Amino acid sequence: MNDLSPFAAAHLRLLDQAKFRDPLVTAAGEPRAQVAMTGLSTLWINTGTLCNLACRTCYIESSPRNDALVYISLAEAEAYLDEALALGTREIGFTGGEPFMNPDMIAMLDAALTRRFDVLVLTNAMRPMRRFEEPLLALRAERGARLTMRVSLDHYSKVIHEAERGIGTWDKAIAGVRWLNDHGFRLAIAGRQLPGEDLAQARAGYAALFADEGFMIDAFDPAAMVLFPEMDAAADVPEITTACWDILGKSPDSIMCASSRMVVKRKGEARPVVAACTLIPYDPQFTMGETLAEASRPVSLNHPHCARFCVLGGASCSA
Repeated sequence: MNDLSPFAAAHLRLLDQAKFRDPLVTAAGEPRAQVAMTGLSTLWINTGTLCNLACRTCYIESSPRNDALVYISLAEAEAYLDEALALGTREIGFTGGEPFMNPDMIAMLDAALTRRFDVLVLTNAMRPMRRFEEPLLALRAERGARLTMRVSLDHYSKVIHEAERGIGTWDKAIAGVRWLNDHGFRLAIAGRQLPGEDLAQARAGYAALFADEGFMIDAFDPAAMVLFPEMDAAADVPEITTACWDILGKSPDSIMCASSRMVVKRKGEARPVVAACTLIPYDPQFTMGETLAEASRPVSLNHPHCARFCVLGGASCSA
């Protein structure tokens, strides 16, 4: 435990409580909510957990040293792209880690775009991405209408962004967004809605930043400016029961795992597997199988992230 970050240690303490132990019933003995798959709209491919940054509260603990999820190869990714194509999947999302740390990233982008998927890349737009300016420009020129680059800016203020990502990260990230903007890429931004900060305030802050920088991004469009709830692993959250759908006025079809899955390749394993969710890549109970067909079974909401991020937070990683 001493070797873990405060975020990871708090996460493990929470999982060690009575909650979130049984996939079928809650600690109070009530039936746990499940989400059935309505169809694979978005397939996420995790390119590996290595990243040029070590953010303070990264949910997946990405860093320059964490290779718990190793680089997926072009051949491995193409097998899932072909299966997704046969299933009628609309969108492929690439996430990490930092996707552009993976040496096959440009080839995987090309493979997804060639198959006419809409493609979303989650990046910090820093040095790993900038190494590939020429091939990225070529992809944009050929098939740019299907490619969206979503850049992480944790806040519209430099101080808060750098408190999460480290001193010196703001100017490099802004420079990366400016390069993408100036070269006509379809752009989106991912940020955080801080505790005590209402949604209108957060969007207005980003809108002012985009106007000052001349970025062609609509901060009031939820697809172009994605605001995620704060991921506080130490916070206690309620378990989601089957009765919660009616109480909250939500449909299980609106939850991310109803329409998406993520491919990961764990260190030491021979082949990639399909995880239920982008947020829970390590927990074996959320490993759905080796193929997309196997991964179509229902997901039991047996994790704090299910409540905090998706059901109560109303967030989704997809475009």
